[in-house]
Amino acid sequence: MGRKVRIGIDVGGTFTDAVVIDANTYEVLAKRKIPTTHNEGVARGVVQIISTLMEENQIAPEDVAFIAHGTTQATNALLEGDVATVGIVGMATGVDARGAKGETNIGDIELAPGKFLKSYHTFLDSKTLADGPVTEAIQSLRSQGAEVIVASEAFSVDNPENELKVTAQAEAQGLYSTGGHEISQLYGLKMRTRTAVVNASLIPKMMETANMTEEAVRNTKIQSDLMIMRCDGGVMSIEEVRRRPILTMLSGLAAGVAGALMYEKVSDGIFFEAGGTSVDISVVKNGKVMIKYAQVGGHKTYLQSLDVRTLGVAGGSMIRVRDGKVTDVGPRSAHIAGKDYECFAPEGSIVSGQVQLIRPRTDDPCEYVILTAQDGHEYAYTLAGAANLLGYVPPEDYAHGVESSNAAAWDALGEYLHCSGKEAARQVIDLAMGKLAPVVEDLIAEYALDRNFITLVGGGGSGAVIVNALAEKMNVKCKMAKNAPYISTIGVALAMVREQMERTIANPTDEDIKRIRADIIEKIVRSGAKEETVDVSIEIDAQKNILRAIATGATELRQKNLGAAALTQEQLAQIAAESLNTDVGHLHYMGGTGRWNLFEADLPKKLLGFIKIKNKAVAVLDREGVVRLRREKSSHLIFSKGEQEKTFNRFLEENTVYSDANATIPKVFVFYKEKMLDLTGMQTAEQLYSILDVETEMMTPEENLLAIAYQ
Repeated sequence: MGRKVRIGIDVGGTFTDAVVIDANTYEVLAKRKIPTTHNEGVARGVVQIISTLMEENQIAPEDVAFIAHGTTQATNALLEGDVATVGIVGMATGVDARGAKGETNIGDIELAPGKFLKSYHTFLDSKTLADGPVTEAIQSLRSQGAEVIVASEAFSVDNPENELKVTAQAEAQGLYSTGGHEISQLYGLKMRTRTAVVNASLIPKMMETANMTEEAVRNTKIQSDLMIMRCDGGVMSIEEVRRRPILTMLSGLAAGVAGALMYEKVSDGIFFEAGGTSVDISVVKNGKVMIKYAQVGGHKTYLQSLDVRTLGVAGGSMIRVRDGKVTDVGPRSAHIAGKDYECFAPEGSIVSGQVQLIRPRTDDPCEYVILTAQDGHEYAYTLAGAANLLGYVPPEDYAHGVESSNAAAWDALGEYLHCSGKEAARQVIDLAMGKLAPVVEDLIAEYALDRNFITLVGGGGSGAVIVNALAEKMNVKCKMAKNAPYISTIGVALAMVREQMERTIANPTDEDIKRIRADIIEKIVRSGAKEETVDVSIEIDAQKNILRAIATGATELRQKNLGAAALTQEQLAQIAAESLNTDVGHLHYMGGTGRWNLFEADLPKKLLGFIKIKNKAVAVLDREGVVRLRREKSSHLIFSKGEQEKTFNRFLEENTVYSDANATIPKVFVFYKEKMLDLTGMQTAEQLYSILDVETEMMTPEENLLAIAYQ
């Protein structure tokens, strides 16, 4: 082939998907799907699909610039209770010992009904920690059945020396081990220990798979290091997976939205990854995916993952009927019932038939409706069938069915329900959208999204089944992601390296901020990013006294632009006008710097119903036309680095609100070169100036920056 490519592999419960993407243009060159090889180990299927794609497309090993895979293994292990038993060595001294003894004794965590993560506990006084007692403690835990050791000491985030001593002893005895400080830098001993225990329970299985997969990829002679998808949408090196397998939990959910962000120009939106059984719903705001702490077995952890809401409403969701009326959609799917979809029945296979009610599982109500066709074959009535009948699935879509078969099936159901087939399908769609809309409305409210600006983005095989009807119901825009059925696999192939670090610090100083910034850069480079590509975002949560650093970086010396061409100012203006719900005539180009363009609009508003006032709104677009920020009632400033102290400092002061109690600085974004710097988490002007100085220290005095400020 002779050109550089990126390979993404997504290992699911049923199928393993792979894509080959041009490393420069990001065009999808090839894609393939094979059954996941559970019995022989997933690594065999991974190497099989890679080898096939390379052979079919004449890809030489040296042509592969990047290879990554996402896996559901950690998630499945937790759901199925297939985890190792963990031994916990709790430690503290003095007055902290009594509380720490209870907080490090996690007990058993219920992962699913009847499935437990078992843990055993012992406690040591860390003031006089010697090799003898440590060895005895580990041997005691091992004799009880512990396969992995967790060392957890109060305040180990300040000094991990004792935890490291315990983990070294455990490894000397041939046991896997981890310390609480390795998983989180936050205070909160109980949650830090719990997160470390969940992580430790996954290590043996993930080590086995990681070693097999890495070896399999090496056998293909690919030189690029294998990367693994994380639960927050980034990737990390396989070495990091061995240490922190918990970060791969829920990574399948992250891959889809990562792909959508790379391919689609979405600033604010809701992403739907819809399959046959369920839909995963996540939020994009200001071009970034929203993250929160994950829960395991109903317990909160320090694991940061996508904020994903999962509902049992998808393409294969079966229809329920009671007393001659449509009463529900799902949660059982055609797949669970072992039935084919009515809408995909071959031409002529459904001409007439008998409507029946069944129980997909023995403990289900006898309410799920199927059609027994004239030849005796049974078909499930599905949400995909209803959406196809009502025209929500366009002809070119993956989920588009066979119209004649689908219409005949629904005519039979309509006759059974004493209405038309389309009336029955409308009832089904209304019920399904009635389940989805409240969840989306909650996300819009929680993340303060502007419903006039949001876009519903459909991904997965059944994306069109859901987003078109839902957008109609909610009166918002929608679009299908390019290559929607393979969007998760594409997300794996295009993912950036990502790392996050949190520390418990009240009123962080400039030195605290600079230290965490340096530490996160070191950490992300260790995870496989090239230092030259790393962006760092600093957040300060004053209520919880948390200082947070988030770093993203590429695995090669360039940032992703998906091969997109820069748009003209006229094209950018049209997009800006649409984003601000105005026409181009009300828009003014205010200037730009680097990849960024600033537009301002006068939006007329009525006061008390009759007096018109003008409200200014701004939109910042990148050169490819992605709206990265839009705000009403904001101020903006374009200034040179050399003028920063004089001009920008005055701008910040002018937008600060003073009261008797304190001064409230505005929320600020700064744009320069290729960078969008989010400073909205800063609490004081001094913190903000410190971060801005660190981030822009390599700029020349003549280079310009763009600032947006709002309260």
